[in-house]
Amino acid sequence: MKIDSHQHFWQYHPERHSWINDEMAVIRKDFLPAQLQPVLQKNDIDGCVAVQADQTEMETDFLLQLQKETDFIKGVVGWVDLRAANIKERLAHYKTFPAVKGFRHVLQAEAPEFMLQQNFLGGIAALKEFEFTYDILIFPHQLAAAVTLVHQFPQQRFVIDHIAKPYIKKGLIGEWKQAMRAIAQFPNVYCKISGMVTEADYKEWKPGDFTPYLDVVVEAFGTNRIMFGSDWPVCLAAATYTQMLKIVKDYFKSYSGAEQEKVFGQNAVDFYNL
Repeated sequence: MKIDSHQHFWQYHPERHSWINDEMAVIRKDFLPAQLQPVLQKNDIDGCVAVQADQTEMETDFLLQLQKETDFIKGVVGWVDLRAANIKERLAHYKTFPAVKGFRHVLQAEAPEFMLQQNFLGGIAALKEFEFTYDILIFPHQLAAAVTLVHQFPQQRFVIDHIAKPYIKKGLIGEWKQAMRAIAQFPNVYCKISGMVTEADYKEWKPGDFTPYLDVVVEAFGTNRIMFGSDWPVCLAAATYTQMLKIVKDYFKSYSGAEQEKVFGQNAVDFYNL
């Protein structure tokens, strides 16, 4: 089964989606399953994981409703307040919905120390009890804090979104490379090959721009702990779905069929228990 491990849906709202800046104006509109379905079919993708883009339980419930109505949404990564005193109660509630596979907080918008505060750590600790995954959305300067975070939870399944958003446009790689190697030492941490085009020059990127970064990720995580994700519709600010997929497909074309199956589906199935 071919799986897109990372995409979003929304009914556009200027306040709720204020992170969509002028450079991304093309995605200031609604994106729903009816628009994604023909794109997945065209690209021979069997299903996807819908990931939160808004920090509310209303968002989680919205994605759950879409999943209920849509065969190709195989799992949901929602949002819940991991710092809440009643976090176990909320996780128990979402455990009653088999489609909810894990949770994410938009850590890239927080200071690095946010993820190391006691109440947040308490929320991460509770995830394991309910067998939920956690998506780590960060920038390179937050990787050191993420290493400290994952070190404390060797049994928790983590995945780094968008290869930790390296500064591809500026061609910076050194510090990010060291930190990615460090976090990859933890066998419970996976990495999504997603979101890269929006870290490059939106209009001038070339496929070769991504090769040094992909080399680092594949060397660090191996083909058993990486998964393709489109980051649709965010990717549309810089590339079509097909272009985004082609970058990754072309990179892995010299790999064995079994390895390609892992990267483009099986690893996501295993990680999220799809």
